[in-house]
Amino acid sequence: MVNIALLAALSTALIASLAEWRHARRVARVARLAFGPGGAPAWWARAAPLVRVIGLSAAVWGAIILAHWDPVETDVKPSPRASRQLLVVLDVSPSMNLKDAGPEVEKVSRGVWGGRVLQGVLDRLDMKDTRISLVAFYTKALPVLQDTTDKNVVSMVTGGLPLYVAYDAGETDMASGLEQAFELSKGWARGSTTLVVISDGDLKAAPRVPRKPPSIADVIVIGVGDPSKATLISGHTSKQDEWTLKQVAASLGGYYHQGNTRHLPTEVVEKLASISPRVGSLVGLREAALAALGSGGALVGLIGPMLAWFGVKRDWKRARAGSFRAAPAGGAA
Repeated sequence: MVNIALLAALSTALIASLAEWRHARRVARVARLAFGPGGAPAWWARAAPLVRVIGLSAAVWGAIILAHWDPVETDVKPSPRASRQLLVVLDVSPSMNLKDAGPEVEKVSRGVWGGRVLQGVLDRLDMKDTRISLVAFYTKALPVLQDTTDKNVVSMVTGGLPLYVAYDAGETDMASGLEQAFELSKGWARGSTTLVVISDGDLKAAPRVPRKPPSIADVIVIGVGDPSKATLISGHTSKQDEWTLKQVAASLGGYYHQGNTRHLPTEVVEKLASISPRVGSLVGLREAALAALGSGGALVGLIGPMLAWFGVKRDWKRARAGSFRAAPAGGAA
């Protein structure tokens, strides 16, 4: 796909350059009539041919990339041995279905919004070298995904599925989720793992936080749910317990994010062990194609009006305008 787009852009540049050369020869014949005695346009207008060539080439490259873009398919085959791990511990208790989360007036459920905040991390993962595992907890912990390379599956699981129906009703046990996650990550390479905990903190008591294994380099605890206004559910009121979640983050040596209305800050995401520098800090192919198509189309579309308005030197433009105004008077005489 990239090679085809590059070949098309080079072909476009060649054809456009030939067209500009022929156009320049024609303009040269009437240069004094168009631009005055000097026969030259405004200084910046001399770059117009190059601008048109670059704009057309960039627009063609971006359009072909976007036309063939598949957000699911990837040209890069995952490495059989991952060097990075993303470990998600997800609260799936019934309170996560309460709709009091998100920045919009019309709220979404805590679980759905937590999945959208997580998506901001998933979008920056280099799946050639990264594996994702997910542990869900309610009254106990259950591993849902292990060593997957499919971010779409993770998005589906964190998109509000009523996973609590797989558990017996009871109190939410976050400690079991952490223990299960740490058991999964014991054999992974030291400092290779980012742990993300998503919960509303609606627990009977502060959890007993187990000691994290050496494989975990970074910990982020994301709180969802309205932290100030409680909602009634199953005979009790529920709201985000910031204090409990901050305690969990502190015990794990991690970062707590009040994420009920805000995504994770960019500077936090880019420092995570699971984020590849070329994915976290550089522009992706799709974004580059969008920028190329937009900027290329703008250059080609705007250069014409700019030449019409500002392509002639000011003194010649004023002199020509004056002659036009004087013409009717001279004719009447």
